[in-house]
Amino acid sequence: MPELPEVEVGRLIARRVAVGRVIRSVRCADDPIVFDGLTRTKVQRLLRGRRVQAVQRHGKHLWFELDRRPWPLFHFGMTGGFHTTRRAGAKLVSSGDATPTWPPRFVKLHLTFEDGGELVLADARRLGRVRFRHDPPHEPPIALLGFDAFRDIPSLPRFRAIVRARAAPLKALLLDQSFAAGVGNWIADEVLYQARLDPRRRANSLNPAEAARLRARLRSVVALSVRVQSDSDRYPRTWLFHDRWGKRADGMTARGERIHYLTLGGRTTAWVPVVQK
Repeated sequence: MPELPEVEVGRLIARRVAVGRVIRSVRCADDPIVFDGLTRTKVQRLLRGRRVQAVQRHGKHLWFELDRRPWPLFHFGMTGGFHTTRRAGAKLVSSGDATPTWPPRFVKLHLTFEDGGELVLADARRLGRVRFRHDPPHEPPIALLGFDAFRDIPSLPRFRAIVRARAAPLKALLLDQSFAAGVGNWIADEVLYQARLDPRRRANSLNPAEAARLRARLRSVVALSVRVQSDSDRYPRTWLFHDRWGKRADGMTARGERIHYLTLGGRTTAWVPVVQK
């Protein structure tokens, strides 16, 4: 599933192709599930002829600021993403490299701009969504989310207070989008591994030093992943990320630590008991 770093890559792709340009052509699937009940004709009418002024993101959601409202709000679901002829699409852990053909398979929305640039939203599983909102940051679903895990991590005193007010296991807390928008399964596991915290620990059991470690590792893991544009080959070899997949009974980290698996917050959790207390 695309997490915050992949969605940020999508934002950068869209910004490069779309900002400052008028949408001249709109082709979209006749899919009321993906388009939140809107018909193909309605989607085309809302987008065609509009100039894209900015591309914004909060957590796993991103939106275009157009010269007229409402604005399109995108969520990539499990396998969705942006593609363009001018740059390879985001590399997703779940789906591998972007398809080399153009347009890609499973196109839901295909925009062509005044300069000939093209942007495609593709989604194989129809779990992504394109909604239209007049003020995306202040309307659901974004209004229901917590702080953005890249751009808006609270100060340490505020972060400690938020964590202290929660009784959920740490893994479930990190996956809760009303706490930290944009964190998904592998990021949560990586943060807890690097913070040396047991994913089963209750959030309100953390002492001040542990809460500070949690915040620091959340900040650094997300920031590095964004900086390398979600290219997992550039993640440090010591990250749990490289060895957590597949639930192997003999799974080991690069440091030779045994990886264990359990289910928390409804998701498979990889953790290292010898390190995480």
